[in-house]
Amino acid sequence: MNVTPTSPESLGARILEMAEALARHSDQPDGLTVSYLGAAHRAAARDLAGWMREAGMEAEIDALGNVVGRYAGAAPDAPVLMTGSHFDTVRNGGKYDGRLGILLPIAVVAALHARGERLGCAIEIVGFAEEEGLRFRTSFLSSSAIAGAFDMGVLDRTDADGISLRDAIRAAGLPGTEASIQALARDRGRPAGYIEVHIEQGPVLLERGLPVGIVTSIAGSVRMTATVTGVAGHAGTTPMTMRKDAAAAAAEMVLAVERRCSQAPTLVGTVGMLSVPNGSANVVPGRCDFSLDVRAADDATRDAAVADVVRECRAIAERRGVTLDLATTMQVPCAPCAPRLADLLEACVARAGVAPFRLPSGAGHDAMMIARLTDVCMLFVRCGNGGISHNPLETMTAADAGVAAEVFLDFVRRFETS
Repeated sequence: MNVTPTSPESLGARILEMAEALARHSDQPDGLTVSYLGAAHRAAARDLAGWMREAGMEAEIDALGNVVGRYAGAAPDAPVLMTGSHFDTVRNGGKYDGRLGILLPIAVVAALHARGERLGCAIEIVGFAEEEGLRFRTSFLSSSAIAGAFDMGVLDRTDADGISLRDAIRAAGLPGTEASIQALARDRGRPAGYIEVHIEQGPVLLERGLPVGIVTSIAGSVRMTATVTGVAGHAGTTPMTMRKDAAAAAAEMVLAVERRCSQAPTLVGTVGMLSVPNGSANVVPGRCDFSLDVRAADDATRDAAVADVVRECRAIAERRGVTLDLATTMQVPCAPCAPRLADLLEACVARAGVAPFRLPSGAGHDAMMIARLTDVCMLFVRCGNGGISHNPLETMTAADAGVAAEVFLDFVRRFETS
């Protein structure tokens, strides 16, 4: 576009236009896959930095590949409001997951810059380079560094091709040193606040006929791996009453997860991976591996469910004569949204002519890491196609993006007085 859009309708159209352009960069030709520091990822980072500069921002790509843009406030010492999200994707993902939270603020800042308007706060947009963990089985890699919580041990982790994270960072022309990563950490209280705009990734707003919603809390998660070990035996000659079937025991454990995690409104439990290593159709399974992911809107509800599930699974293993080995691979606390920011966001939603509606986020977001530094809030935007996300069918409308941009603009104008 030759003219910077300023109305909500034109802002929405511009956001979707940028999303389409960014989606042209992919690791695969027949779907959107952008893994950390691959060629598509680096091209996307260059586009984001270019759009930030066109919007009147100073922009750089930092030591982990985050794209950081800054729009100065009216005063040199203006408080900093951080915003952003991630631009990497899952395999064969959607165009708006994460990316909306980068592109929408860029479009809004471009509108401010076109009017020569400076605010009572400086705006810092961070395009987080890695959140999904596709390449190195990491989560919140980039935002954890900014939050001062980066695990240096993951630098030696390798991808499917045997390339270490440290070497991948250096191959991308970045330092790859512990000192350079440590330098990304911000002091607690700086920034003064954080807002993340994100597609809902669910059907709640769609079913209620609302374009946007205010997030109350981001669900924390506990992830575990389980190995059930029984005794392999001939499928035809081992009596049913004498079997120590690892897969049958695991199946009962999966049902225990489903049963326990159906007992609270925001509680969910998922076994997303289940396998019988070296299994055969005519062999009683001697081993079965599965994953476990438990989430809830508050830590107490989640942790109580995890404890009950572990207790029940161990009881199942003992009764069936198999062994159960459990390992916790990730534990992330819930991140409640700050009441003062959520209240401000709700007032902005109401001024945009939308009935305010609050809802929790069952998905994890970079805001969870930034909550270690400062107060956070989130604005969800309606997801089309029944709420499908992490999928090429993920969609949203320009009208909804425009409403979200209007709310965001109102929020940043009022932030310094909140």
